[in-house]
Amino acid sequence: MHKIGTLVAGITLATTSLASAQVLSVGTTEGGAVAQLGAAISNVVSDHSGYQMRPQAMAGTQQYMTGVDLGRIDFGISNVMQYYMGHTGTMLSEGDPHENLRVVATIAPFIQGVIVTNESGITSVAELEGKRIPSGYSASPLFEYFWDAFLASEGLDRSMIEEVPVTSLPNSWEAFRQGDVDAVIAASGSAAVREMDATISGGVRYIPLQPDEDMLAALPKTRIEIVEPAEGLDGIPEPTGLHVYETVLFAHAGVPDDVVYAVVDALVQGEQALMDSGPLWSEYSTAMIAMDHGLDYHPGAARYYDEHNLWSE
Repeated sequence: MHKIGTLVAGITLATTSLASAQVLSVGTTEGGAVAQLGAAISNVVSDHSGYQMRPQAMAGTQQYMTGVDLGRIDFGISNVMQYYMGHTGTMLSEGDPHENLRVVATIAPFIQGVIVTNESGITSVAELEGKRIPSGYSASPLFEYFWDAFLASEGLDRSMIEEVPVTSLPNSWEAFRQGDVDAVIAASGSAAVREMDATISGGVRYIPLQPDEDMLAALPKTRIEIVEPAEGLDGIPEPTGLHVYETVLFAHAGVPDDVVYAVVDALVQGEQALMDSGPLWSEYSTAMIAMDHGLDYHPGAARYYDEHNLWSE
């Protein structure tokens, strides 16, 4: 089953002017996995749709999600958990529902976990007790939720670690490279992890996450999966439990249906180009593009999936 949200009345001036100029904006983060996903999507859309798509980088997803909701940015990329929070006005977006957001496509699965240095000797989340952990994340507040859930999965809480304030995810990675924190969260297959593994003495590795029911209840629409070692997946020398969830491309509800239809068609036509763009896309296929997350799809996307029989069962 799929759900199609009702369009809000009227189309914002920003969206109309962008569409008429054949230029589309897509919100992404400044660096990291989401920026890589945004670059790949922008290239494919620009090559196959008749529109030019340009990434609009911001410090965190909450910022450009608000921009899309207000009609100032056409599209955005988010993990499905954060999108769910934003659209429903829960948890991270408590009391502030972003009612103008609509899912366009399910894109690459997102795989992340906790990274430590090989030289640290840390082999489990439980061994993070007393260690220095990033906190704050004023530009990327979702990572506070991740840390709380990961620590609690093995009986830890904030009182049992040393908190080191950071402003953003990239800021936490820099603190890790400088030796100011003992562990960070990062996406498997990302350029950031590749750089850490290459530049930090002895390299880095993920520590295993355990499938804890309370943890997953605190992180809706996500799961723990065993990830096998593979080329391009640095820090995974053996099968390791990591945190997995889908990412979605979303749009303002007022983006014209034909524009969204063309963007989806570009993603389908450019499937191989997306997969060739890097290891983040290694598990992607068009077969997953219309997954049912219990969230409203944009009517332009829904029309495409209806016509091409692409809805996932």
